Amino acid sequence: MTTPPRVRRNHGDSSAPVVLDELSKQIIEQLQSDGRKPYAAIGKAVGLSEAAVRQRVQRLQEAGVMQIVAVTDPLTLGFPRQAMIGVNCEGDLDSVADELAAIEEIDYVVLTAGSFDVIVEVVCEGDGHLLEILSKIRAIPNVRTTESFVYLKLRKQTYSWGTR
Repeated sequence: MTTPPRVRRNHGDSSAPVVLDELSKQIIEQLQSDGRKPYAAIGKAVGLSEAAVRQRVQRLQEAGVMQIVAVTDPLTLGFPRQAMIGVNCEGDLDSVADELAAIEEIDYVVLTAGSFDVIVEVVCEGDGHLLEILSKIRAIPNVRTTESFVYLKLRKQTYSWGTR
């Protein structure tokens, strides 16, 4: 019989963080280094059978702990302009955030504390495309101002913080 993954919520609270056991963390780390790594190889690295790894990965995905996705390089795909856009709003932030999330080119929306109410990330075909997106954002009711932070060079991008 395989060992079930230790994926549980603190104190039964569905809003509490998920608590992972060391084996689940090791599996996640293996997948972070190579999302296509075979379950058999992961099992060998962490001391579980292929079936046990498969079961744990499925439960981790079902619990919303992780996704396995392909991360692309926008530059190589013809999207040379990336930017973070700070948005200041009035009124209901959730409705503004929902409208921002509905814009296809926006791939990241977060409500924040500080200088901006919402921050979004965009990947664009160029400066003209960025201007179009800014126009869409500024047309949303309750958006007061925007400030753009255009990416000049990406120095670091990792997704390995999840198992610290």
